[in-house]
Amino acid sequence: MIQYQSEQVTVFQSELFQTTSTVIQTNEIVLIVDPNWLAGEVEAIKQYVNTIKRERDTYLLFTHGDFDHIIGYQAFPDAKVIGSAGLHHHPEKKQKLEMIREFDAKNYISRNYPIEFPMVDIVIHEDGQQLQLGNTSITFYLAPGHTADGLITVVESLGVMIAGDYLSNFELPFIYDSAKAYVQTLEKAKQIFSAHAINLLVPGHGQVSDDSAEMKRRLEMAADYLNRLIEAVLLSDDITIDALYKEHAYLSSFTEFCHEENIRIIRSEFIT
Repeated sequence: MIQYQSEQVTVFQSELFQTTSTVIQTNEIVLIVDPNWLAGEVEAIKQYVNTIKRERDTYLLFTHGDFDHIIGYQAFPDAKVIGSAGLHHHPEKKQKLEMIREFDAKNYISRNYPIEFPMVDIVIHEDGQQLQLGNTSITFYLAPGHTADGLITVVESLGVMIAGDYLSNFELPFIYDSAKAYVQTLEKAKQIFSAHAINLLVPGHGQVSDDSAEMKRRLEMAADYLNRLIEAVLLSDDITIDALYKEHAYLSSFTEFCHEENIRIIRSEFIT
């Protein structure tokens, strides 16, 4: 379904995990971000792109390599792919593809495109790297922590910040890479808000926001939660650790796994 739409930005939201897919159109390009999840949802995004693209070039941006975010890659075979160096050199490409195949097989899902890991045409190596396409200027920031290959993107002329799996309105930090890097990425997000005029924040899961106060609240919520969890783990405060788990939305075996993974990574990085 379409969660948000303006003249130049359309944000689709999957029924699964409230995962977003964004389509941005400027005079020069159509930018597609993380097309996902279900076959019909990806097809709806594809049909929408086909109706608006005209003679413009299409670009496909992946915020990171989690299987739910790359699942629609080959539905857009003519698009030029943008991703981080971490995505380009992802060490678990086969495992991510197997997760897609397992998901589809378990749910009896057939797709009309092959399942492949994205081949990156435009590799982002450093913070502040820019892509200039006519009058469309896009600035990228490396965003490790959730995953090692994360990317935060700012479409300058529109003031759109595509955050990947950060700054959700409801989803607390899930650390698959590094707690220290996650803290640094949140600080980087704060600097991005200061350096750019952000009019629209698009998280990987949940609702977009055009309210600067809400953007600040999300940043503070994530940082506060992570700081409290790190402190609780360092103090071996099991009561607080358990209470922090219950702050997650949609408690399930999945959130329990993610919480335990958060704790494991924090211990590995902060306790020697």
